[in-house]
Amino acid sequence: MDQTYPALVTGASRGLGAAIAKRLAHRFHVVAVARTQGGLEELDDAIQQAGGQATLAPMDVTDAGAMQHLCRSIHDRWGGLAVWAHTAITPPPLTPADMVSEKDMASALKTNVTALARLIPYVSPLLRAAGGGDALFFDDEKPAKFAGPYNATKAAQRALVQAWQAESTADGAPRIHLLRPEPMPTAIRARFHPGEDKSRLATPMQEAERLLEPLGF
Repeated sequence: MDQTYPALVTGASRGLGAAIAKRLAHRFHVVAVARTQGGLEELDDAIQQAGGQATLAPMDVTDAGAMQHLCRSIHDRWGGLAVWAHTAITPPPLTPADMVSEKDMASALKTNVTALARLIPYVSPLLRAAGGGDALFFDDEKPAKFAGPYNATKAAQRALVQAWQAESTADGAPRIHLLRPEPMPTAIRARFHPGEDKSRLATPMQEAERLLEPLGF
């Protein structure tokens, strides 16, 4: 892959997203997107200390105008994208299925489904411009109880990715990957598994390395 093209990481300020960004920064200039300015600055410090470079984009993936502007800026500066890693996710509050609030469901749909459905058409031309490019998405285990909105939106997200994956096999561009990390001590997992022994879990960096190495990153 031509390293003159950058890697875009959406949801890059913490957890697996930050680890993926650090891993990719060994080979690519990283465009890091997240709402949390402080988390992005910490990521930038870590990337610079390791000898890499990053462009910070403190914005919300649900903001259509911001995402359009970002993708246009990537096109104007670099001409395309080598990699897109999407880790932005919103976990709704845990609640029984018969008590789900419309507000919580709408929030989960906005980030987990609508934003992704919007981003795929924005980013796909950038990946193709780089000679194909790789799009990375991350699935997880499905909590059985009190996580209906999360499970539903993750299922919709999975369906979008798998459809794009099937549609891209004809010409192989871009290459779509749906990866399954092992359980990690992230804020999202802590919500579903309070009080869990975190020492038994893999770190986000361990999972970033395990998942990306077979892809050549």
